[in-house]
Amino acid sequence: MTTAGAGQAEADRGEKGGIRTALAGLTTRGRSFLAAGVAAAICSYVLGQSDLLRVGLLLAVLPLVCAGVLYRTRYRVAGSRRLSPARVPAGSEARVHLRMDNVSRLPTGLLMLQDRVPYVLGPRPRFVLDRVEAGGRREVSYRVRSDLRGRYPLGPLQLRLTDPFGMCELTRSFSTYDTLTVIPRVEPLAPVRLSGEAKGYGDGRQRSLALAGEDDVIPRGYRYGDDLRRVHWRSTARYGELMVRREEQPQRARCTVLLDTRGIAYEGAGPDSAFEWAVSGAASVLVHMLERGYSVRLLTDTGNAVPGEGGDGFAGASQESADAAGLMMDTLAVIDHSDGAGLSRAYDVLRGGNEGLLVAFLGDLDEDQAAVLGRMRQRSPGAVAFVLDSDTWVREPSDVPGPLDGSGDRLRMLREAGWSALRVPRGASMDELWRQADRERRGVAAASGGEGP
Repeated sequence: MTTAGAGQAEADRGEKGGIRTALAGLTTRGRSFLAAGVAAAICSYVLGQSDLLRVGLLLAVLPLVCAGVLYRTRYRVAGSRRLSPARVPAGSEARVHLRMDNVSRLPTGLLMLQDRVPYVLGPRPRFVLDRVEAGGRREVSYRVRSDLRGRYPLGPLQLRLTDPFGMCELTRSFSTYDTLTVIPRVEPLAPVRLSGEAKGYGDGRQRSLALAGEDDVIPRGYRYGDDLRRVHWRSTARYGELMVRREEQPQRARCTVLLDTRGIAYEGAGPDSAFEWAVSGAASVLVHMLERGYSVRLLTDTGNAVPGEGGDGFAGASQESADAAGLMMDTLAVIDHSDGAGLSRAYDVLRGGNEGLLVAFLGDLDEDQAAVLGRMRQRSPGAVAFVLDSDTWVREPSDVPGPLDGSGDRLRMLREAGWSALRVPRGASMDELWRQADRERRGVAAASGGEGP
C-alpha cells in the first residue's frame, strides 16, 4: 500500500498460508454447518438411519469445499492510497482515496476492503466491492478529521475475501502504510509593525557585504560573473588588475519565535488547552512572518531551533518559504511538553544577538524566568510576549485573580524590561492580540518621543 506515484504493493491469495489458514477462516455459518453435519453423522450411526448420514455429509462437506475453493482460487490484487492533502490543519478534513486493481486474469469474487485508522481520526472505514473483472479497478474514498495535532499512521489496508455461500472468509493485509500529519491551526494576522524592522526588506533592514556578482563599494579583484559596469577604473589603474566596487546589500529582517513548552508552565489538556493555543499562535506568527519576507526561526525552551541546519539557523533566505513553513509545521505537529524548569537554554541560543524581532509564547512564569526574559530583550530590537496564565484557562472567570495578582506582576516585569507583554485570556483571538501588541508598541514609542502611529 503506497501513496500515488510510488510502486504498488501486491497480495497473492494462493501463495500465502495453507489449508489450515483456510479452515481458520470459517465463518459462524460455516462452523455451524460443519458442526451440524458431524452431529447428523453421529445420530445416523446411533439410530441406524443412512439417509441422515447423507444429510450430515452434505452439511459437513459444504463449508470444507468452500474453504478449499477459496484457498485454491488465485488472483493478484494491487492497492494504492493517496492522501488529499497529506498535511491538514487541526479541525479540518482530509480525504483518503483507495484504489484496487485486479492484475490477474481471473475476475474476483465479493471483496471487503478495510483500512486501519487511529481512533482519533474516526471510525474504521469498510467498503464492499462486488466482482472486479480481470484487469479492472475500483476506487473508493473516505474522510478523516482530527482536532488533535500529530502524525497518524493510515493502514495497512486489509482485504477480506468470501465465498458465495458466506461459509469462509480470508483476510489479506498489505504491508505498508501512509502518514497523515495534522498541523496546528493557523490564524491569518494583520500586517502590523512590531519593531523597527518593517518588512523583510523594509526600513529597518540590516546590510551585509555582497559576494561575487553583487554590488560592492570597496574595491576588490574581479571575479567571474561580476558586472563590468561595476569596474572601478581608478583602482584598476592603481593595482594593475581589474577591480570592481564593493557595496553593501540589504539583509533580510529576522524573526525568532520562542515557544515555551515546559510542562510545569501549563495546566489542562485537549484541543482547547492553553498549550495548544500557544502552539497554534506560534504557527500563525511563523507563517505570517515568512509571508512578509522575514527569515524566521522556531526556538523552544530546550534550546532546540528549527530549521537550525547550516548557516545561521534561519529559514526563508536560502530556502523556499513553503519548504521552511512545512518543516516548522511538521515540528509543531508533534511538539510536546518538555521536562525543563527554566528558559536558560533558550537564552544561551539568543546570546549571539542579531536575532531580529523576538515573539514569545509563554506559560506560567516565576520571577527568575521573568528576569531571564528581561535579559533576552536586550539582545533583540523588538520583543513581544504572549503570556498564557493558567488561572484564566482552567478556572471560572469569577475565580481568576486581578490583573496585578500572580501573572500581573510578571507582566509588569516584562514591560519594564522593554517587552510588549500581553496576557492571553481563554478563547482569545490571535489576530486581535497581534493588533493589540502593535497598539501598545505605538503607545510606548509615542510616550518616549520615538516613532508614532
